Amino acid sequence: MDISKRIQRLIWAIWVIFVPFGIYLLYQFQAPGEINWPILVGYTVLSILTTYFPFKVAGTTIFLVQWINLAIFLKYGVFVEAIVMQLAVIPLALQLKIGFSDFFRAIFNSFMFFMVSVISGVSVILMGYQVGSLELKDIILFGFIYQIINMFTNHVILYTYLKLTKQENEGFFGSHTFWDYAGIIVTFPFGITLYLLNEYVSTAFLLLGVPFLIITFLIRLYSNSERVNEDLNQATEIGHELADRLTGVEIIDLFLTKISKMLPVDYSYILDIKNGKLVFLKSMEKDVDVEIDLSHEDLLKSIAGIVYKKEKSILFNKQSDWRKVSSGFLPEDAESVISVPISRNQTMEGILVIASRKKYAFESYQLQILSLLCSYFAVSLEKARFVQEAVSKSERCGLTKLYNYRYLEQQLEINMNDLLNGELRQLSLLMMDIDHFKAINDAYGHQSGNDILFGLARLLEREVEDCGILARYGGEEFVVILPNYSKEQSLILAEELRTKIESTPFEIRAELEDKPQLTLVHITTSIGVSTAPEDCDEAMALIRNADRALYIGAKREGRNRVAEYVK
Repeated sequence: MDISKRIQRLIWAIWVIFVPFGIYLLYQFQAPGEINWPILVGYTVLSILTTYFPFKVAGTTIFLVQWINLAIFLKYGVFVEAIVMQLAVIPLALQLKIGFSDFFRAIFNSFMFFMVSVISGVSVILMGYQVGSLELKDIILFGFIYQIINMFTNHVILYTYLKLTKQENEGFFGSHTFWDYAGIIVTFPFGITLYLLNEYVSTAFLLLGVPFLIITFLIRLYSNSERVNEDLNQATEIGHELADRLTGVEIIDLFLTKISKMLPVDYSYILDIKNGKLVFLKSMEKDVDVEIDLSHEDLLKSIAGIVYKKEKSILFNKQSDWRKVSSGFLPEDAESVISVPISRNQTMEGILVIASRKKYAFESYQLQILSLLCSYFAVSLEKARFVQEAVSKSERCGLTKLYNYRYLEQQLEINMNDLLNGELRQLSLLMMDIDHFKAINDAYGHQSGNDILFGLARLLEREVEDCGILARYGGEEFVVILPNYSKEQSLILAEELRTKIESTPFEIRAELEDKPQLTLVHITTSIGVSTAPEDCDEAMALIRNADRALYIGAKREGRNRVAEYVK
């Protein structure tokens, strides 16, 4: 979440008020005694290195610097410990890759470290601890109290900051809290040992610090490998979920949703490649769908264009890097960017672009993770296309391309249930039949009859597209389902259709003639109308009633007319 300029200025003001003058007051409260500078420098270097090389456990970043701070406090007091912790802000800012635009974060860390040092150190001294004491029970008791106050104060300040700035947090007692206190328990004996050993061995910080740094580094490597394995497992699970989706829309939405949960994504875009041209397939900015209208030539100048030309993934850690090489559609506050080709069978079919408002938000190994996900995505889309084609063939009439009787029956049952459940007010059905269609087949041939069926299907599509569901019932019969149409409205629509069909010439090729040629033919239709719930309350009964109206009320009365069902 963005921190407003007002909040940033407030953080600076608080730091200026509390930290410089606070350090002076802290010196007055307890000036340091005799200092062994080589040892203190060793402690400081150890503290800086430990801060610069954190590691992650269960998604929580852990800085195991507490034991060194404890040893410094026990030996030299609160003033020296506070100064060392202020120096530790520098490697922390480097490790978090804090830039000039968000330098207020480093200032906040400086303030937080200072307040933690003051509150924990002053509290323990006021409780009676004598700096430099060698009484084991005092060292353990006050050292433990110091660590607990230190960590608790840190959590209070951080939690308050997150709440005031309305940033996401897991509450005061979450998994992060658990791991922080676990870190205290693990490192507390090291801090006590370092302090006591230093009284007898001047190189104690090396004897304990170097092995500790090596172990920390090894844990960091293991933690990173675990993160990679975890991301790979997560990518595999996402691949399975994508494969379970049956429509392209579902797959696209799930794909972007899962990536946004897996990575710190603020902006995401999928570009399709159609006939060698880049076009937007889906664009989301801060979880909201957006429309972006750019030409292929404009997109070639963007980051997506670079990937399109090179067919290689790219990663930018901050805006100043990619602004030099591209213009385009990314928002002004975008910083970190990853763009990956979407390929299938060694052919690039699209491009994924994701961006974060944070600098250095993405790791280089995540390029490979996203490439794997894009492969799953491409395969799942292809599978969905095959499924939709199969479903379409099973639901569509091969000649007219309209829905067939099987689909009509299913949809009518759904609409009737909606009517009975109160979701629809009324449900009407039109059944129409081409008059004297056999005579047309006999005169011009069955292929000409098929031409008329196809042409009539297209006319009906245009006329009832926004009204209801159109299907071929069989032979030369067509059906229109009209949700929320009264009988009066349905009769009006039926009459409009009848008139439109009567006045429209249909082009056929008269195949029975010696020299087949294009011919215009006029046809008429008879239409029956039935409406639920006044006529019936069953789906099949609605069809039977409309069919009865068609043949008794329209066909028997001379054809080319509309008739309603009458009980």
